[in-house]
Amino acid sequence: MQRLRSPYASDHPSRNSNRARFLRPNIVRTFAARYIVTALTSFLLLASAVRAQSTGSSEFKLDPARSTIKFTLDTTLHTVEGTFKFKSGRLSFDPATGQADGQITADATSADTGNKSRDKKMRQEILESQKYPEILFIPEQVKGSVNSQGASQVELTGIFRIHAQDHESTVILTVQHEPNGQVRADAKISVPYIQWGLKNPSSFLLRANDSVEVEIHVTGQLVSAAQH
Repeated sequence: MQRLRSPYASDHPSRNSNRARFLRPNIVRTFAARYIVTALTSFLLLASAVRAQSTGSSEFKLDPARSTIKFTLDTTLHTVEGTFKFKSGRLSFDPATGQADGQITADATSADTGNKSRDKKMRQEILESQKYPEILFIPEQVKGSVNSQGASQVELTGIFRIHAQDHESTVILTVQHEPNGQVRADAKISVPYIQWGLKNPSSFLLRANDSVEVEIHVTGQLVSAAQH
């Protein structure tokens, strides 16, 4: 029976041996290269899948009926306390990048301290709420994450717009999940209202602090990217 001759065979045994030694490393290198390419491809696909899952915006929708703004102004005679009402609010942010947008709107005409004459003066002369009926916060960046349970702390940077003037501000929010599934966020800020262009309410007999202390309490629904 005639044996098949390999196309790589030679009439000289030494040459066949050398050719075999040459081919074996090349075959090994070929399989190694294919394995590395396959492994890298699998890694890149996995990374892309994880990145796709981690991106996408989350959204917080404010409930105006359950949200309040409280303010305190110290004067030489007494401390003035009052409230504002929210009109609406929406905050959208990307957990991967922290980029945020949306708008939170407070009603400047709703300022109330419980004293009708003082409130009238505050709305007409200080806030000029007939001309500037809204106080806005426009979010731009969120740092930190909201835990699924318990309290979290996030840093929110954006623009306060009051009296048609923009002021960059950073607010530290304490975020807490409530039993009904909604989310509550609380913050305290000091607003240099005179520096921001509002009229100084001080008189000859009464001196008012040049900053007003503000407490913000908002409640709403947080929808994560995975729930969209």
